[in-house]
Amino acid sequence: MKQSNFLIFKYFNFLIAVMLLTGCGVYNKYEQPEVDAEGLVRDVWSNRDTLAVQDTASFGNLPWRQVFTDPQLQALIEQGLAKNANLQNAALTVQMYEAMLKASKLAFLPAITLGTNQSMGSITTVHTDPSQTTKAYSIPVSATWTLDLFGNILSQKRSTQMKLLGYKDYQMAVRAQVISGIANSYYTLLMLDRQLAIVEEMAQMSKETWEMMKLQHQLGRVRSTGVQSAEAGYLSIQTQANDMRRQIRATENALSLLIGQPGQEIPRSTLEAQALPTEFSTGVAMALLKNRPDVHNAEMNLAACFHDVQTARSQFYPNITIGASAAFGNLSGSMNPGKWVTTLFGSLLQPIFQRGALTANLKVSKLKYEQAFNTWQNAIYSAGNEVSNALVNYNQYDANSKLEEQRVAILTKNVEDTKALYRSSGSTYLEVLTAQTQLLNAQINKTTDDFYKMQAVVSLYTALGGGGK
Repeated sequence: MKQSNFLIFKYFNFLIAVMLLTGCGVYNKYEQPEVDAEGLVRDVWSNRDTLAVQDTASFGNLPWRQVFTDPQLQALIEQGLAKNANLQNAALTVQMYEAMLKASKLAFLPAITLGTNQSMGSITTVHTDPSQTTKAYSIPVSATWTLDLFGNILSQKRSTQMKLLGYKDYQMAVRAQVISGIANSYYTLLMLDRQLAIVEEMAQMSKETWEMMKLQHQLGRVRSTGVQSAEAGYLSIQTQANDMRRQIRATENALSLLIGQPGQEIPRSTLEAQALPTEFSTGVAMALLKNRPDVHNAEMNLAACFHDVQTARSQFYPNITIGASAAFGNLSGSMNPGKWVTTLFGSLLQPIFQRGALTANLKVSKLKYEQAFNTWQNAIYSAGNEVSNALVNYNQYDANSKLEEQRVAILTKNVEDTKALYRSSGSTYLEVLTAQTQLLNAQINKTTDDFYKMQAVVSLYTALGGGGK
């Protein structure tokens, strides 16, 4: 028995030496492919040139509390980070892959099993008792170990590691989306509050014009059609106010869902009280690639596909398993007390013909790697586009806001002058209504441009990989 065990291990030692020489190419590690990040972010003002980004700092690296300084908004973001359902599910997914990674690490260790066997039988004799009951028992312990000579287990573990990193990136991406979603909803409420105040102020002004028209009609200075037009304008503005109240309620409900609570009124500040950054640093292109969780997630998926190719390639090599077992018992029931029986064993399975399954699996794995590379490349370009769009939006809406501010000042004076002329019969009721409508539109446009400028700041922060602690 000892001699046979010795020969088995000698044979396996020889096989291990041979296969270590032939299978050393399956332990390759993932290395990031070359990527062209030049010209990733377009210049804000030029239609052709790309932005020459030379600074190493990035606006996206700032903690979110330094970007969103409104205390009420900060409280909402903190509540969202603690209670948002999507963010909680992302954290649970990370925990699941951490458990899977732990299991893949334990795959390198031997598998040990313990069991018991017991049986009863009878031995019939002629000269003695008619039957004699015997008991046989066995307590076996066995251990098996798969030799990972060709990296099958190792590549599976590395693939799981990459997937875990990818899901951690996904968790950070969801976190950034929660922060930006809360901020955008909050600023939407501030915009609607301001627009509602403008509309209500304009409604009061329109009502005064209507009252003035009725008085002028009683004095015979205007026709009834003028009064009707003034009243219709007043009712139209009231309709706008009601629509804005509806939008405010819907936005409050959406924001409540983001922060994990039933729909309810949201405490908030005013649009005029907001102070967001006005100067931005995009950082160098490669830093952008590292900061974006979705870009990094795409690369981790690429790395996982790389190791899946390694796993598929390793399946062409033999699967070697060695083990030992020991059992204490009397086996046939003749020994009492029992004895220890030990066994050493090993197996080698070399795939010969698998009906093309291994070849197809390797080819599919390589094609999935190519798909993952294309997805990663596209994620990089998409990140650059988002940064470019956010920068352009901020600058354009900032310029529009300044122009609308000038329009509001001019049209406010125009409404005052038109009313004064109307009282002295120097203008018609139609000119008064037109001046008021133009002022209302300019004020709403100014508020909308300010909101879009704030939204561009949020988009730029997210596009640069923001969402840090």
